[in-house]
Amino acid sequence: MGRTTQHRVQYLSIHGHRRAFVKVGSGPALLLLHGLGCDHRTWSEVITPLSRRYTVIAPDLLGHGESAKPRADYTLGGYANGMRDLLTVLGIDKATVVGHSFGGGVAMQFGYQFPERTERLILVASGGLGPEVSPAIRAITTPGFHQAMGVLTLPGLRHLGIAGMRALASSPLSATRDLAEVADIFDSFKDPAARAAVRHVVRAVVDWKGQVVTMADRAYLTQAMPMCVVWGRDDMVLPVSHASNAAALAPGARIELIPNAGHFPHRDHPERFVKIINHFIRTNPPATYSRARWRRLLQDGTTVDVQFAEAGDAPISPVRSLTGA
Repeated sequence: MGRTTQHRVQYLSIHGHRRAFVKVGSGPALLLLHGLGCDHRTWSEVITPLSRRYTVIAPDLLGHGESAKPRADYTLGGYANGMRDLLTVLGIDKATVVGHSFGGGVAMQFGYQFPERTERLILVASGGLGPEVSPAIRAITTPGFHQAMGVLTLPGLRHLGIAGMRALASSPLSATRDLAEVADIFDSFKDPAARAAVRHVVRAVVDWKGQVVTMADRAYLTQAMPMCVVWGRDDMVLPVSHASNAAALAPGARIELIPNAGHFPHRDHPERFVKIINHFIRTNPPATYSRARWRRLLQDGTTVDVQFAEAGDAPISPVRSLTGA
């Protein structure tokens, strides 16, 4: 089964480009940022329960979903600016920012660029915490990807590939659990504009060696805001060992590893995911921005020398768990 739309999508034009988003609920603002090739529907199973306590904003990032796919700035900084502008137009001054995969990189960039508007950071299987990345993502940067994917997403081949991935996703193998979501991403590549946008996004953060953007040199700034890191233990896209990197870079961060979950823990175990979010927000007051404190952190901070964990390394132990597992 593919992604389904359970919530009314709204649209705004910002800088002349259409921005699609879902906005539901009331209370403190919670901004949900999806990953590469996904859209707001990746959060479908958690939006409603979260909206009982928060104003949930789940946008389609530029180049994804129902948002425009122009030739534009697809860097992390560009996306962070776009989220600031969306929140401003919606009349929201501050938010807890939740980012999945590439969206985690956008969330970290948002917190760095706009600390006065960031109450908390919640990173879900986030990019930017280590060099390793799946070969499939690295392949997007190679010459010929656009043309090859254009052939593979022709109607007959696309339907065959999607059916195969969804069949494998229903197997009990942990290595194939994410293929249903991958099938939806593959399906979106039938749109040449979507393929081009994703290629620009990946080239901004990944090269042939892996991820090139890291939070290591600015990790000390996380002292200024609460941070939670959530990871599926069976993640085959970004290794769970990157949670160890997050713990080393930001010792004050809360680390949550979810068993029997892959790269999309919010889809594998939505109730558990919502429980983690609620508990973290309830037990961590929002950051209070102080220009003087931020200046001191910038003046006193030094480059963090962290030896990133390798993909085969065991994750940090023990890991504090909100859910008792």
